[in-house]
Amino acid sequence: MATISSVESGPRHFDPGDGAVEAVVVRFAGDSGDGMQLTGGQFTLSTALAGNDLATFPDFPAEIRAPQGTLFGVSAFQINFGSSEITTAGDAPDVLVAMNPAALKTNIHALKPGGLVIVDSGEFGKRNLEKAKYAQDPLEDGSLARWQVLAFDISALTLEAVKPFGLGNKEALRCKNMWTLGLALWMFDRARQPLVDWLKAKFAGNPVLAEANIAALNAGHAYGETAELTGPLRRLHIDPVPSEPGLYRTVTGAEAISLGLVTGCRLAGLPMFFGGYPITPASAILHHLVRMKEFGVTTFQAEDEIAAICAAIGASYAGQLGVTSSSGPGIALKGEAMGLAVMTELPLVIVNSQRGGPSTGLPTKTEQSDLYQAVYGRNGDAALPVIAARSPTDAFACAIEACRIAVQYMTPVILLTDGYIANASEPWKVPDPAAFAPFPVSFLEKPNGADGVLPYKRDARGVQPWIRPGTPGLMHRIGGIEKALDTGNIDYAPDVHQTQTDARKARIDGIAAAIPAQDLCLGEPTGKLLVVGWGSTYGPIHQAVRRARKRGLAVSHAHVRHIWPLPANLGDVLAGFDHVLVPEMNTGQFKTVLRDRFLVDAVSLTKTSGQPFAIAELDEAIARFFDDVPGNEGGEVEVNETQLPGPEIEQP
Repeated sequence: MATISSVESGPRHFDPGDGAVEAVVVRFAGDSGDGMQLTGGQFTLSTALAGNDLATFPDFPAEIRAPQGTLFGVSAFQINFGSSEITTAGDAPDVLVAMNPAALKTNIHALKPGGLVIVDSGEFGKRNLEKAKYAQDPLEDGSLARWQVLAFDISALTLEAVKPFGLGNKEALRCKNMWTLGLALWMFDRARQPLVDWLKAKFAGNPVLAEANIAALNAGHAYGETAELTGPLRRLHIDPVPSEPGLYRTVTGAEAISLGLVTGCRLAGLPMFFGGYPITPASAILHHLVRMKEFGVTTFQAEDEIAAICAAIGASYAGQLGVTSSSGPGIALKGEAMGLAVMTELPLVIVNSQRGGPSTGLPTKTEQSDLYQAVYGRNGDAALPVIAARSPTDAFACAIEACRIAVQYMTPVILLTDGYIANASEPWKVPDPAAFAPFPVSFLEKPNGADGVLPYKRDARGVQPWIRPGTPGLMHRIGGIEKALDTGNIDYAPDVHQTQTDARKARIDGIAAAIPAQDLCLGEPTGKLLVVGWGSTYGPIHQAVRRARKRGLAVSHAHVRHIWPLPANLGDVLAGFDHVLVPEMNTGQFKTVLRDRFLVDAVSLTKTSGQPFAIAELDEAIARFFDDVPGNEGGEVEVNETQLPGPEIEQP
């Protein structure tokens, strides 16, 4: 039997029956073995098929398998979907699905007052309550009175649904995420057939398991249809978001980068060599690219990070486009080889999916703390271009841009994403391939000097030719030691090193003339406050600035894609405002870059809790510039335990 409780007074409840909801935030939470990422991913697929705009936030522990039922082992998946533009995964959930006491404890504070929590009461036994550090059963002690609670024994209902298939108890209980997904599909008027088709394909080699999961899915859906319940369990239909005609799909940041890299190589007319080494959250790029062999992609899982990038450099020397990827610790290991690519002036794309640091840090949490490393983090004056993607779909275009700059300027390029972008997903209108201008590569085929080949003879942009090894008459030296002008012969002369250092720097600085001018995402070109972001802060910044402008505040939003070199007009953009606020998930790194380049008195808003900015945090930060209280702007966002649950959370 289901148990329902609700708030008798206070905030307005989440009420799916009133027809006034344009967007909903749902969070699925459970033990790492409960399949919450799978559940969230499939609910995302059904939401995309329904035509809603959406943004997701998978959040899971670093432990491969924490002890079952413990606070450390909770995995969650949040999705914000609606009938209007969605740019973030949402601040606070309207609905929380908690599969055990630990999931409830670590996530209940995030739920909006009056929100709906659905729990599996079958998991609330004494042992699981103790693991979650509950002194009393929260379903019975009144501690959840701020929310609407729907508690029923999902475990028992799942066992009953799959009983005809003869599964063992442990295997049968693994189907309860499908039961929960079936209920969610009913609640939000989602079609089941695509999920049925997916289950049949996934378990094609084990039809019994496929049918058991389908039975659990159908049983959860039927429970929503037939249970005689009042109060919170109602059906909600959210209209599709207005969108241009075209082919749409959901895409994660890792998928978008992989597709963008392949597209960039095709536009350059080159095969791709990808050298990688597994590391969270960058491994997914290798996983996607290994399935793209038909597009001229060679993937190589090396024995370590250094071997991965060195193999990619070798491929670039041989006439392919070398690509490598990692996260912060692996990028640090690649640093010396990046300097080699700078010195040899070979094209290379390096993807850094940032995570919390330093060292191993927070392997599964997000951060933007590798910006200094990207811009400055090599020995010697080894400048190279740095690009930052702002969303999963934007990562596609950024990957193409990284390929273009790499081959046109014969330089390694760093593409920055982070754990949030890599794992999150959103709808993507698949672009028309004809919309992209090719940038075909030409190799030097004959000597370019009066007395033979000059491998480092620069053109007007400061770019040397690309020579494939084995080309007749074009033998030359290559390596990491300083080299003479034009010939590339080893030369330690002081004036040579000065000239070559200046030339390498000028080549990278010159890229600023070939990148788009910085524009505003929202607002007028002058005003009291400009909020400048980069990377995955785009969504919450954009929503917060939009809210502030609706309140009549003179605030605008600019988001920078090209981190180095910076757009040539960015200084003029900054000069149009009285104040500049730079929110970033580090201790103020991009703010320092802006101050250094443009002498602007930018103010930081920093956050390093391992979670993305909430819109409300930016609302508050923007408001401080308009409250007539001098000196209270910027600062560090306080840790929000509802976003980053820890093992010592107090009982609600």
